[in-house]
Amino acid sequence: MLLNSNVTEFILLGLTQDPVKKKLVFVFFLLFYLGTLLGNFLVIVTIKTSQALGSPMYFFLFYLSLSDTSFSTSIAPRMIVDALLKNNTISFSECMIQIFSFHVFGCLEIFILVLMAVDHYVAICKPLHYMTIMSRRVCSVLVAIAWVGACVHSLAQIFLALSLPFCGPNVIDHYLCDFQPLLKLACTDTYVINLLLVSNSGVICIVSFVMLMFSYVIILHSLRNHSAEGRKKALSTCISHIIVVILFFGPSIFIYTRPANTFPMDKMIAVFYTIGTPLLNPLIYTLRNAEVKISMRKLWSKKLISDDQR
Repeated sequence: MLLNSNVTEFILLGLTQDPVKKKLVFVFFLLFYLGTLLGNFLVIVTIKTSQALGSPMYFFLFYLSLSDTSFSTSIAPRMIVDALLKNNTISFSECMIQIFSFHVFGCLEIFILVLMAVDHYVAICKPLHYMTIMSRRVCSVLVAIAWVGACVHSLAQIFLALSLPFCGPNVIDHYLCDFQPLLKLACTDTYVINLLLVSNSGVICIVSFVMLMFSYVIILHSLRNHSAEGRKKALSTCISHIIVVILFFGPSIFIYTRPANTFPMDKMIAVFYTIGTPLLNPLIYTLRNAEVKISMRKLWSKKLISDDQR
């Protein structure tokens, strides 16, 4: 693994080096991470235990919450612990593991969002054939393909990272190990590798975003033929999904579709899609979804009744 490198570990500068600000980072991001775990756990448990949430939309929402939880867990715990430490180092192997896990779950979330858009399109534009097209077997195969695609993407990232030679500089001006900050430390011309990075992560982000936006334009256009109640319900679902797409893809496209230059704002933008989006997703889907809120109330009502009976 280290054949092309004299560096065995990296130093992460984190969001700040100020001791007081680091304590604030610890408190706020611990609360954000716990909120992410709680919100997504509630969505996962509710979908798994509620018979009313058996449609393909909730099947995909289950995996979106699962990927959000895993995505955040690949970054937040280390970031929180590092905020308490004076010197934050990460070994070369741990850095590669973080890059792989960060990208596999981030890419999985992208593919799940695309599948959710496909589900919404079929439900609204092909309602008579919906259950035939989006059967449980088809949905399971689509999720399996998403997993495979995410793993292939992440393995490509690792292959590119392992091909970089590191000759001495090992200070990463970031709170996580990602490909863009590593390019600055490589002691070689990274022009071609950066093109490969853009053609991998960048193209996935842009193509998926364009597909999603195009699909929702078609969906919103087709709503003209639906009843007022049907339009209201479909519009509410689409709006919540569009909000999630913009919040996730906006920062991702900014980071992964440009030359290997870093800006002071990069770390805060990365916080938004690595920590913020996994926290907001369950809130957006539950607050704008009556079926999920009703199922959650029923779940907790049963829990309270069972506790009282003891």
